[in-house]
Amino acid sequence: MDNKDTAHSHLLSFLNAIPPVDFCCVYGSTLHSTDPGKSTMVDYILGVSDPLQWHSENLKMNADHYASWMVLLGGAKLITNIADKLGVGVHFNPYVTWNDKVNMLVDNLDIETINSVNLRAAMSAALLLLPPKFTEEDLYAKICSLSYMGDVRMLFAEDRNKVKKIVQGQFDLFQSMYKPFLEEYEGKDFLRFSSSKNQLANISQDCGLPVTHSHISFLPPTVRSQMGMKIGKKKVISESGKVGNGNELGFGSREEAAKCMQKALRRTVMVSSARQAVSGLLTVGGVKAARYLTSKMCKAWRSWTRT
Repeated sequence: MDNKDTAHSHLLSFLNAIPPVDFCCVYGSTLHSTDPGKSTMVDYILGVSDPLQWHSENLKMNADHYASWMVLLGGAKLITNIADKLGVGVHFNPYVTWNDKVNMLVDNLDIETINSVNLRAAMSAALLLLPPKFTEEDLYAKICSLSYMGDVRMLFAEDRNKVKKIVQGQFDLFQSMYKPFLEEYEGKDFLRFSSSKNQLANISQDCGLPVTHSHISFLPPTVRSQMGMKIGKKKVISESGKVGNGNELGFGSREEAAKCMQKALRRTVMVSSARQAVSGLLTVGGVKAARYLTSKMCKAWRSWTRT
């Protein structure tokens, strides 16, 4: 068994300690780190069809995964309600032990297909925010930054160089994920490529309104809906990128569209991150919350004070 198989088996071993899941992936800087000895924490995302049932079973197997007050006062129902009503449908817990852009281990929900839609949306959003000419690294950095745009944690609990470190440390992974979309957009004459001295692509893009409208059509429906509201469209935008009355979003310029989209994204991320932060603090318990927050703030402080 080679090192890759051994690592995969080790990651899968965690699933033996919890109830069955419909989806599981590992992600983050640890998984694709250029310095394997730097951290031993691995980030998992688990997806289940029935969270209440899953938490009920996991409480029997791993009660220490949850804050003691939640176990005593409400059990699985309270855990699920906090995640759904206070948070954003996610139960967060750091420092889970057993005897981190994405490595999919289990997928019974066809998440890979959904992820393809998300990748296209992310690239279109990034292109709207980029100038007419940019580098391949600029593109991936802008894509990565979308996740942190408006995130309350970036104010005090995240490394200010996080995006740069992610892109530089996982550049090959970004290339492999976005290559099909770059080729597609090049074929549509949305993008043009030229080589640079360091073998990285220099990219120029068509900034005309027709291409801008195409990019908008690939954005998530909720983002397009918010954009429509901001420019006075009162009806929900359909999957085609048009409002209910059939008229396209009436942006007069690319700059106007980009600014509107940026505001919509910033608000979405800000609200979601704030809700999840509060939910996370409640669900992990005081000791774990303090430990996790202290670790994040120390890392952020070092990034701000390092020359």
